[in-house]
Amino acid sequence: MAVGAKDKIDKELVRKYAKLKMDNPESTKLVDSQKMLSAMNDYASMQRSMIDMNTKLKDICSNVTSKSVVYLKLNFNPPRPRR
Repeated sequence: MAVGAKDKIDKELVRKYAKLKMDNPESTKLVDSQKMLSAMNDYASMQRSMIDMNTKLKDICSNVTSKSVVYLKLNFNPPRPRR
């Protein structure tokens, strides 16, 4: 999954905050790194599951659609002139 700026406003925000760095080491103590990694892992796992479910749903829908199609026999022969 790619993450990036999608419109002009996002591009400007990325450009503005790209070079900023955090100079406040006290704020890193507020969040436990193991909890953060666990939360990120949970989010990635959920995203992966959603992608898998979406793929399965598309497959099921295409199978149902293809099985419900009724083909008609069309006559492409032009009518013969009467004598």
